[in-house]
Amino acid sequence: MDTLAIKIKIGAREYPMRVKIEDESKIRQAGKLINEKLRKYKDEFGLDDNQDLLAMVAFDCMVEALETNEANAGDSEHIRTSILNINALLSKAL
Repeated sequence: MDTLAIKIKIGAREYPMRVKIEDESKIRQAGKLINEKLRKYKDEFGLDDNQDLLAMVAFDCMVEALETNEANAGDSEHIRTSILNINALLSKAL
């Protein structure tokens, strides 16, 4: 497993990390999205305190994750129901 040493800047700090080569673009994209959210909250609420901004971004990300998990759970249930219906139809046909 090849790894790459990179630095990701989040807010005013740089964080060195080792990532799999195939994950580099995903990691850099995540850093970019966090910084965009930081700028958004800074502009929207006029906050300068990095701790407050990071807390708001973390909260926002968690809400998005919960919403995504909820949507995925609904999709999974729909898929499960559809498969059961297809199996029932196949059983009747055979």
